[in-house]
Amino acid sequence: MNWSALEWGIVGPALIAGLLVLSTHVPLGTQVLDRGIVFIDLAIAQIAGLGVIAADALGTPEGGLAVQVSAVCAALLGALLLTWTERRLPQQQEALIGVMFILAACAGILLLAGNPHGGEHLKDLLVGQILWVSTTQLLWLALVSALLLAALRLGWVRRLGRFGFYGAFALAVTASVQLVGVYLVFSSLIIPALATRAHRGPRRYLIAYGLGALGYALGLALSALFDLPSGAVIVWTMAACAALGAMAMRPATAKRGALGAQKHDAR
Repeated sequence: MNWSALEWGIVGPALIAGLLVLSTHVPLGTQVLDRGIVFIDLAIAQIAGLGVIAADALGTPEGGLAVQVSAVCAALLGALLLTWTERRLPQQQEALIGVMFILAACAGILLLAGNPHGGEHLKDLLVGQILWVSTTQLLWLALVSALLLAALRLGWVRRLGRFGFYGAFALAVTASVQLVGVYLVFSSLIIPALATRAHRGPRRYLIAYGLGALGYALGLALSALFDLPSGAVIVWTMAACAALGAMAMRPATAKRGALGAQKHDAR
């Protein structure tokens, strides 16, 4: 084990990035589960990644403004298409989301077919480069997260109807996928929300944030100590924390449910 790798200068920015991702993905994740469209984040993240790949194929500077604009435009176009399919083909929405993911993934592979570094680009989009986030990236992510949380809190997203949800989702995913990768975007969105599905209200969000933050912290620490890929380790630690948290909370939840049933029968 390499204890010297546990330096705040390396692990700290990555942990801050994870907490910022969780700040928007936890509330959006609860809505995703309620709507029954679990794989939307994979599709939107892959579409945003396709925008990054397309910008790179056109020769734009890596990480520049043109790349961000390309990723946001691609994600918003995907959100617009999902808004249309939900209105016209609601019963097939989940299947169409899967098809969009596959098409975007294959399009990315085709665009990178002639790139000698194509494999590295695909790996970065899938598992991210969370250990190498810069201060500028963190500031931009913090700004986007604050705006999205304000929009959710003030009801602006709800007023825009279907596209409001998909548009907010597209912006949140685009802001995070280039930092943490597709796998961590999906995990941050679904795993904490799934583990706390039995809860309601602010309590659910607090527990979900706590489980997600613990997963990021333990994952980063383990990946640094054992020199393992951070993204993959964080996914596993977050899943483990969520599973243990859900099991620990289940007896109390079941007991409250039984007491409620007894009171109902007594009436």
